[in-house]
Amino acid sequence: MSLGIDVRNDFSSVPVIDFGGMLGDDPAEKAKVAAALRDAASNVGFFYIRNHGVPQVLIDTMFSQAPRFFALPLEQKMALHVKKSSHLLGYIAMKDENANQLVGTGDLHEAFDFVSEDTFVDGQFLPGDIRAPGNHWPDDLPGFQYTMREYSIVMRRLARKMFGAFALALDLPEDYFETVTDQPMSLVRMLYYPSQPGPFDETRMGTGAHTDHECFTILAQDSVQALQVKNHSGQWIDAPRIPGAYVVNIGDQMARWTNGFFASTFHRVANMSGQARYSIPCFVGANPDTVIEALPSCTGPDNPPKFEPVVAGEYVASLIYHQFHDNSAPHPSKSGHLGGTHA
Repeated sequence: MSLGIDVRNDFSSVPVIDFGGMLGDDPAEKAKVAAALRDAASNVGFFYIRNHGVPQVLIDTMFSQAPRFFALPLEQKMALHVKKSSHLLGYIAMKDENANQLVGTGDLHEAFDFVSEDTFVDGQFLPGDIRAPGNHWPDDLPGFQYTMREYSIVMRRLARKMFGAFALALDLPEDYFETVTDQPMSLVRMLYYPSQPGPFDETRMGTGAHTDHECFTILAQDSVQALQVKNHSGQWIDAPRIPGAYVVNIGDQMARWTNGFFASTFHRVANMSGQARYSIPCFVGANPDTVIEALPSCTGPDNPPKFEPVVAGEYVASLIYHQFHDNSAPHPSKSGHLGGTHA
């Protein structure tokens, strides 16, 4: 039987999933998580996870580092600019990016990007992202680099549990994705959004309407509401912070793997609050040499593959390069329907 979907249930809010069952060994509890995730991933493409195992004190420490970094003088931040990195990592200035190339004139945010590095945890070697040689770190922020690295480790651990949950949600063995995600591309981004000047203007957004490139994104956000998700009726639904919870959304790679069964849904950031907003997404992909093509369980005689196979690392690298060097028009790979709703 092929996993597919004819009609998606519309939504007016983002569902909340208790992820605690994936942290234990009870198959019944894991099955409950998988069932909830399957429904959310196929109908919405977004969901919250509670009881995820990441210490709140570490999340709070990450958020305390964000104002420190973005308050640095511009010349110090520009010394770490992504175009000075071998792998486009480091500082991203205001309007450097333009997520919605159809109408956007430059996104109103600053960012700092880094990837996981090689490390040993509890005697186990965790290989870092292949882009790690391009990491840029500020010299004059004590504790900053240490905190970023600690956070990348817990994100790697949570990402492994997430891949297991996605496998179960697809009626696959829990370890199905392990061999193609044991050295994943995993980028952590720290974002600063100043308040947008009114009135609301879709051409001037914190981040314009877009879908993410990787398998999924694990997002921590502060209390300033700005994230919006587009439902199937074309309405923009708020996704506010829930204390203690992450927002998780499906990215293009997972949509391609599932032949569109899991929805890579359009979302945007509109900070009209009158105050600064900070958020910390972690974008998790497959191993860079993994070929992303429709899973056999997601295709059939009446449900042929919808997308050409892509190599995970090449796919993401092409999209990131496009963002910084030719972002006046959408990338060709973004023109196909990936299971979400169009912007």
